[in-house]
Parts: sequence; C-alpha cells; structure tokens
Amino acid sequence: MLANLMVGYRLDATFRALADPTRRALLARLAGGEKRVTELIRGFAMSETAAAKHLALLEAAGLVRRRRDGRHSFCTLAADPLTEAALWLRRWQRFESKRAAGLRRLFDVPQGAE
Repeated sequence: MLANLMVGYRLDATFRALADPTRRALLARLAGGEKRVTELIRGFAMSETAAAKHLALLEAAGLVRRRRDGRHSFCTLAADPLTEAALWLRRWQRFESKRAAGLRRLFDVPQGAE
C-alpha cells in the first residue's frame, strides 16, 4: 500500500510539472545535455523569480538535478520520473481510440533514431 502511495505521489508531481508548457520547454532544452541556469532560461518572457519557481517545481518532481560550481548553477535532465509516467500510461493503451492510435504512430520514433 505504501509503495502504491509513493508511486502515486511521484506520478502526481511528474504530471503536475509536465502540465505547464514553459516547464516542458525547459525539459526539452535539457534533453541536449547539462545547461547553466542562465543559459537554460534565456529567451523566455519571464522574470528570474518565475524561472526559479519553474525549476524548483521540476526539481521537486525529480525531473531536474541541479549542481553548483562556484557562482554558477547547472541543471541536468533526470528521466526516471518520465519513464515511470510512460509505463503508467502504457497500461491504458488498450483503451485508446483509433484516432489516438494514429497519433501515437505519428509521434513514435523508431528504435535507434534518437
């Protein structure tokens, strides 16, 4: 029971973090590798305070790891929560409609093409 609650909490935090387009864009930038925070948030129409709140939520969900090196802070993508969410969603694929199945095929990336 406790394990189910923990997994549920992690899923809630992951989906909450992914619900915002700005946070999804930050994760997409991190898919290319570690970035300094100032580089990561460059170009977004938001204050540094707002960016810090987005990054804090991503960190709390376990999607981002942050490290400090002197005066600089660096972020790295942590994909484990995304894997857990994908596994949870796969349980429901048998209920998908034909339209959803078509969309899934459209966005599927062949193995090794990443």
